[in-house]
Amino acid sequence: MLSKKVILLGKYGVGKTSLIRQYVYQKFSEQYLTTIGVKIDKKEVQVQEKSVNLLIWDIAGEDSQTKVPPTYKLGAHAVVYVFDLTRPATYESITKELKQISLELPAIPVWLVGNKSDLLRNNEIDEIIAKVSTKVHFTTSAKTADQVEDLFFKVAKHFV
Repeated sequence: MLSKKVILLGKYGVGKTSLIRQYVYQKFSEQYLTTIGVKIDKKEVQVQEKSVNLLIWDIAGEDSQTKVPPTYKLGAHAVVYVFDLTRPATYESITKELKQISLELPAIPVWLVGNKSDLLRNNEIDEIIAKVSTKVHFTTSAKTADQVEDLFFKVAKHFV
């Protein structure tokens, strides 16, 4: 079985913890859950008859990726960078944030995810994605589970 460390990064309040709870436990809470430091969950995924054990690190949100302790990122095999589709402050500096990640973790795949899609109409989501200066891989909703399973399956599939 393959074991891969996947870290979720992004500013505070974008829904990283909610995405993980939805994916691992199929649960959602309207209550804001602050992550202090890091929380680790795991889930085994079957991809093409192979097992991939995803070790999912929920890293506390920071205003800038330079504030995330480098030790949390050590040994990462993939990054899921989450932003809030309803809060421009979470994606206005995304190019700078992604450059910082690529400096610290060169050659590591990064999936860019716009979360909270349930709060917007499709045309609004399209407008926001057009403003983001890099490719958005998924628009998810931790509340409705939309695209959550697909996101993590695509990450796991990358390793097979």
